[in-house]
Amino acid sequence: MLSLPRSSGILLHPSSLPGRFGIGEIGPSVGLWLESLNRMGQKLWQILPLGPTGYGNSPYQSLSSYAGNPLLISLDALVMDGMATPADLAMMPEFPDERVDFGSVIEVRMAILKKAARNFMTQCEASPLLGRAFEAFCERESEWLDDWAMFNALKIENDLKPWTEWPREIALRQDLAMAEVMSSLEAEIEEAKALQFLFHRQWNKVRIKARDLGISIIGDIPIFAAHDSADVWANQGLFHLDDNGNPTVVAGVPPDYFSATGQRWGNPLYDWEKHQQTNFAWWKSRLSKTLATVDVVRIDHFRAFAAYWEIPGTEDTAVNGRWVECPGDALFNALREDMGELPIIAEDLGLITPDVIELRDRHGFPGMRVMQFAFGADSLAPEYVPENYPDDSVAYTGTHDNDTVLGLFNSGADEHTTRTEAMVEAERRTILNYTKTDGSELNWDYIGHVWRSQARLAICPLQDVLGLGSEARMNTPGKSGEFWNWRFTWDQLTGPVEERLRQVTTESGRV
Repeated sequence: MLSLPRSSGILLHPSSLPGRFGIGEIGPSVGLWLESLNRMGQKLWQILPLGPTGYGNSPYQSLSSYAGNPLLISLDALVMDGMATPADLAMMPEFPDERVDFGSVIEVRMAILKKAARNFMTQCEASPLLGRAFEAFCERESEWLDDWAMFNALKIENDLKPWTEWPREIALRQDLAMAEVMSSLEAEIEEAKALQFLFHRQWNKVRIKARDLGISIIGDIPIFAAHDSADVWANQGLFHLDDNGNPTVVAGVPPDYFSATGQRWGNPLYDWEKHQQTNFAWWKSRLSKTLATVDVVRIDHFRAFAAYWEIPGTEDTAVNGRWVECPGDALFNALREDMGELPIIAEDLGLITPDVIELRDRHGFPGMRVMQFAFGADSLAPEYVPENYPDDSVAYTGTHDNDTVLGLFNSGADEHTTRTEAMVEAERRTILNYTKTDGSELNWDYIGHVWRSQARLAICPLQDVLGLGSEARMNTPGKSGEFWNWRFTWDQLTGPVEERLRQVTTESGRV
């Protein structure tokens, strides 16, 4: 069980923070956000994975399990540190306030960040103290930083193509080719390392501010690594890949209520036998580095530590897969031997079988209870009714993969799922009967029920605090499109909203 006391918090990724430069940043705006959390009586801030994003901009398909996303680096902080100029920022175009336009944001911000990285390297030459700090960072983080910096430089050099489309000798990391890369791309490799130093320096200030306010940060680890990532490129022997580096089997989930063909995620699957032979060294490194940046880790798709859905790499859908057992007990025992008690939240949603529950409980990990799941036709719906939440659980109104409370209530049938109009109407009646309301403030009804539950921790997305609809949805699993781009503005988070959440939090004994 987590050592955190009965408390509550808000789910919000840093990219959704307000700001004038196109995407939320980990600079001054985070300080304002943490102060707002404090005024609302919240002790938890849950985020999504912090890694650099690739195709689709999903934090769950990161280019690295270790690196920070340079797009989140605060440009204002760079100006204050003398690595960018006010003139640099004045030349930036106007970006929309309510969403991230990733295409233009990436192009404009990366140009400024590259310049800042070069200025940083110049400062290191002029300042022995800064230079030694950078050297110490590079040495301390070398087990992942060297591979990430080289991967990043090579990806740019190869027009952002997946690493399996690079020259074969580089894709397969042949010694002579790698030595040539280190020489020919030395400046680009150093720039990538500099940006990681700047990211981690800014994030450390966020951690200090949160700690001073008594706020714990809940991070996130996707169970699988993206195929086009430094993780897979640098550790090809730990994954099921063919001689060209392509996955022979991939991850996903079988057909269910949400998708008749399941979900084919495409992540390469781990060669668990190889991981056991190293006593899970890669996982130990991955978890320990994540816990150096956050206080608690939610592991996405925890059920795959009991058994995972294996899909042949040649299949276009997830229909023709099979369940394969995973050595989850051996993994968590090895992690605990090295790290002691593990501050982990198990994302135990979806098709959960007894072996998943037994694995979770054997290792003392709290699971998740999502109130949105309490009113459908699923046989597990009663488990998600707030009165049934156990103490050792984390309760949610919804998650980043759900529609908002109001969005779901007002939505109709979905042709991509088995949800019919009759089911929608029945669900609405059940919700209104349960909450004993007319639905005019359904988001606050959900928050109240979740906050009053016995669950040790209670969390809701900021969208539900603000009472927003489907326009504010962060992601829709199994669908392609523009996701992960929602942002809020400060005028939405008013004093009355803050006070109301604080009152609910106080009355439910979570302050």
